[in-house]
Amino acid sequence: MTDQQTKKIFTRYQMFIIAVLAFIQFTVILDFIIIAPLGALLMKVLDITPGQFGSIVSAYAFSAGIAGFLAAGFADKYDRKKFLLFFYAGFIFGTFLCGIATSFYFLLIARIITGIFGGVIASVSLAIVADLFPLNVRSRVMGFVQMSFAVAQVAGIPLGIYLANIIGWHAPFMMIVGIGIPAGIAMMKLVRPIDEHLSMQSAVSSGAFVHLRNTLSQKHYVTAFITTALLTIGGFLMMPFSSAFLVFNVAISQDQLPLVFMFTGLSTIIILPIVGRISDSIGKISVFTAGTVLAAIMIAIYVNLGVTPLWEVILINVILFAGMMSRMIPATTLMTAVPELVDRGAFMSVSSSLQQVSGGIASVIAGMIIVQSGTGPLEHYDILGYACITLMFVGAGMMYFINKHVEEKTKLSSSAPASLPQTELPH
Repeated sequence: MTDQQTKKIFTRYQMFIIAVLAFIQFTVILDFIIIAPLGALLMKVLDITPGQFGSIVSAYAFSAGIAGFLAAGFADKYDRKKFLLFFYAGFIFGTFLCGIATSFYFLLIARIITGIFGGVIASVSLAIVADLFPLNVRSRVMGFVQMSFAVAQVAGIPLGIYLANIIGWHAPFMMIVGIGIPAGIAMMKLVRPIDEHLSMQSAVSSGAFVHLRNTLSQKHYVTAFITTALLTIGGFLMMPFSSAFLVFNVAISQDQLPLVFMFTGLSTIIILPIVGRISDSIGKISVFTAGTVLAAIMIAIYVNLGVTPLWEVILINVILFAGMMSRMIPATTLMTAVPELVDRGAFMSVSSSLQQVSGGIASVIAGMIIVQSGTGPLEHYDILGYACITLMFVGAGMMYFINKHVEEKTKLSSSAPASLPQTELPH
């Protein structure tokens, strides 16, 4: 999409909202995924086992999942801007604690605190996107917001690993704190209140836990929640030990790791907007299915790699991530279309909670399956890959029903009299 086309679709304020959400997501995603590239270094410096490292990864995921679930009942009761700022401030504090951690247990506690606050941020961000942007352009917005993941790959992770190699493993966390504080201030000062949903809440006033119970009792919501859990477990099984696999099995050095992430991220920056636009144009479920097939093929290749040249590893990673991104954007967009406005915050919080808990479960399972003798290669990584492929296809089958529900809902909405103008954002 060209800049001119983007301007025609979105106002300047809309583009500012997208940029702020993307940057906040960048810091949260970087904090979450930086652990994996630091895996080999952390296991060496802190003298911890693969199981203990899996605990550090899952600590964030489980605490984030619990926090997201508890926050679900309150997510539709407040201005989404204020709700996001509260949890982002807590996230920055938790990341600071990670930056001053001195032992395995200190880091474990710090990751729990970071997860409690960081786990809610993604759900609030998605609720804001769904509140402010109509479905017919939402995949494009998701493409731009999810670009934060690619930027984390291109700039965040290589810089984080570089700083970790030179200064120490604490440095990446302090870097996140340093760039996160200005982002929070910018949102506090410049973003307008996001509270349209509050008028609907007054009409259906209920307690936070009653609201949560009502959200969990709707069958099509439950189907979406189960699908989210399956997709997350399938997509996360390989992640915690991906960098360690490259170092110990594929013979990629610690110094070469930043190149792998950088080139993979650069390609993803190009791919994400394209996937978003195609998803809006030809259909979200079609793009999701194609991405699933591509990702499955590349995972089967990836987990069976031996000692491999750097260029080949980068190429495989680029294609693999192309498949994964082609699944993530349409799936996320479809999920935002499932809930009604009055339930959107609660739905997104529960969904985010399930993602975090499922990611934690995947980390624990991966830690139990992976075996390493001394500094030798990781064993059974291929088992994780095949389990991932299986769950991906099961999740794809579930996604068919989600898409069917969204299509029916969209038809009903288009045939009903419009109660709101199409341009939902102030200009």
